[in-house]
Amino acid sequence: MKSKKRSAASSKSRQLEERTLFVDRSLGRHYVADALRKAGALVEVHDTHFQTNAPDEEWLREVGRKNWIVLTKDARIRHRPNELSALKEARVVAVVLTAGNLTGPQMANVFVKALRAIQRRAGTARPPALFTFGRDGKLKPQKL
Repeated sequence: MKSKKRSAASSKSRQLEERTLFVDRSLGRHYVADALRKAGALVEVHDTHFQTNAPDEEWLREVGRKNWIVLTKDARIRHRPNELSALKEARVVAVVLTAGNLTGPQMANVFVKALRAIQRRAGTARPPALFTFGRDGKLKPQKL
């Protein structure tokens, strides 16, 4: 008789795939979020939960509490003392797109290309954690 209990491997795989990705306002409302959803990711968008001008420190605390992975193109977030402190205190895992001058569809393509790496590396990282990546989709851990 077969056990109905899931194996640890399949449970862990499913858990990674179910980790919610939070699309920061710097990435817009539609292109990135829609492309990631189409690729099978669970996605929440900044403006659905917060006012457009909400300070980063405010939404970082809430996103950290919900254990969502932050996606952003705001590379300065890792250099501003208030935001870096909020990221650490909220125990957030953040993924920063460092490639500049991309259109919405181009950013969407780059995030979809990096999706499995985001799920695998950022999804298993011990918070707080920060990763950067460029057009190649390869995540690089950053020191906090």
